[in-house]
Amino acid sequence: MACVPLRHGCEDHWTWNRRDRSHEVRFVCSPFPSPAKPILFSLEMTVTVDQYLDNYPPSTPERKFWVRLYGPGLRVAYFHPNWSSGTAGVRGTRVLNNGRYYWEVCVSQRVFGTSMMFGVGTRRARLHVDAFMNLLGEDEQGWGLSHKGLLWHGGRWTHYTKPFRENVATTVGVLFDGIAGTITYYKDGINLGVAFKGLHEVREPLYPIVCSTAAKTEMTLAVMKRDFVNLQDRCRAVILKRVRSPNQLDRLRLPARIKAYLGEPMSETVQPFQPVNKYVLNSM
Repeated sequence: MACVPLRHGCEDHWTWNRRDRSHEVRFVCSPFPSPAKPILFSLEMTVTVDQYLDNYPPSTPERKFWVRLYGPGLRVAYFHPNWSSGTAGVRGTRVLNNGRYYWEVCVSQRVFGTSMMFGVGTRRARLHVDAFMNLLGEDEQGWGLSHKGLLWHGGRWTHYTKPFRENVATTVGVLFDGIAGTITYYKDGINLGVAFKGLHEVREPLYPIVCSTAAKTEMTLAVMKRDFVNLQDRCRAVILKRVRSPNQLDRLRLPARIKAYLGEPMSETVQPFQPVNKYVLNSM
């Protein structure tokens, strides 16, 4: 029976990071670019990768990159658009420590290859290697689940669930509990049980990460939720249902530190929860 983690929480807002990434990642939002002209990006414009590639000559350097981010909010990661010669990863903008977060990654039907991985890692976790391998969890900097049903951390693996069916689309959910220090995975709405423990002891910032060795695979960031920390966090969530952009926030003419607190979820790198006192104390 399908279950909904953090059903009493609120929507979260983050995406795949186009700034803090390996050099193999490019973001694509302008359809049908001319290779003789600079590419102009519009984050609100949607274009399929096939449309983009069909209108980009094979000889252009842009086709060589291993991951392309596109779609609304750059939430779609398209791995190895032509062929694969290694492993590539993408890191999310959300810092996870000290909170409870749930997100789902919708995987296209191209489920195959050496390793497609879902999990979390620090900034020191590698996002690219010229080899086919289980990249997330190759060392102490990452914790990942591969599509073959194996958990990886510290270069070691353990059986966790049945291998994913090849060439069948699926949805992988990740529940990160920074209070209990656990990661729990879901597959197509089914709870697979606690996978990792002890993450509350990690002092470095942790981020969502996905990796793939398979060519022409697509991973779309779908559901994103987070748990409330306290009453002021709930109040902020209610306000942000009506205030959805920095421009709208500016019109409220609030004190600078209150505005900074309300605007935290709108920033590109989403930080862990901070109490409003951090912004208000000594501001008078």
